[in-house]
Amino acid sequence: MTAAPIQPEGSAPLTGRFDAAQDGERMDRALAAQLASAHPTLTRSRLKSLIEARAVRIDGVTVLEPSRRVKQGQDFELDLPPPDSGTLAPQPMDLDILHEDEDVVVVDKPPGLVVHPAAGNPDHTLVNALLAHCGEGLRVVGGAGRPGIVHRLDKDTSGLMVVAKTELALLSLGRQFAAHSVERQYQAVVWGMPATAEGEIDAAIGRSRTDRKKMSVRSAGGKAALTRYRVLRALAGGAIAHLACRLATGRTHQIRVHLASIGHPLVGDPVYGRSTGRRRALPPASEAAASGFPRQALDAVLLGFEHPRTGSRLRFERPLRSDIMALLRALESGQAGL
Repeated sequence: MTAAPIQPEGSAPLTGRFDAAQDGERMDRALAAQLASAHPTLTRSRLKSLIEARAVRIDGVTVLEPSRRVKQGQDFELDLPPPDSGTLAPQPMDLDILHEDEDVVVVDKPPGLVVHPAAGNPDHTLVNALLAHCGEGLRVVGGAGRPGIVHRLDKDTSGLMVVAKTELALLSLGRQFAAHSVERQYQAVVWGMPATAEGEIDAAIGRSRTDRKKMSVRSAGGKAALTRYRVLRALAGGAIAHLACRLATGRTHQIRVHLASIGHPLVGDPVYGRSTGRRRALPPASEAAASGFPRQALDAVLLGFEHPRTGSRLRFERPLRSDIMALLRALESGQAGL
């Protein structure tokens, strides 16, 4: 059966009919397939959120389960919330931009800057700064609240990010991140020395069962996650290590959780690095430098992706951030007393 025409975005609601290709499929997947050509920014994850927000009706009945199976011939209605233009204010601030064209902007996010508004951080975020820099056109790229954002860095993680300025870029970059074809390298300073000079941590990550604000390695119920690391150098007699880390996936707090799970939490990490029981004694100068570091010592130094319009491969790299470089120098100078 041919699907019913889908109404233009901005009307309320979007309507359509599931055909044979979606028969028996999960609702979020079926909706994504039906809407892909007309509304490519309605990704499965966004549709899942809309379903859970009571924005979808099947044959006139509101449904709440993204995993519910649909049937051929069922009609759907989808209410799209209007852009919340009143909550996101353009707020000019200095941005370190490495590259910009009509589709993307690559920015070096400093530590302490939140990527997009959320509870406790309603404004003065990277998104607010980008609205001031890119103009009002950015506001309609993607979902309300986080226009243009296709990946994130934690507030106190510094480093390179790419932001979409067009729907074309948002869709292309989203697909590249989903396919794990985006190249990302971080440098980290951790407590202790890993058992091998190179290795990988292949462990699923999910919400902690004991603290919902934290993530944890999960034996069941988590999402697959893979981090590869390489020791760049030993510091303070092996009590601290400087690592290069590459992400094969992009889970929340992935590097922080993975390294903590093998007994090597990031220096300065207030959430996953509190345990000190396995740390070796440090010379006073090194101990002061490491214990007093004010954020997690994690910096995204390399980012590579395919340009959404031209298809050319773009790759950006910059030196390690100055505060982490100062930490490494302090740790190196503290080794003299060993």
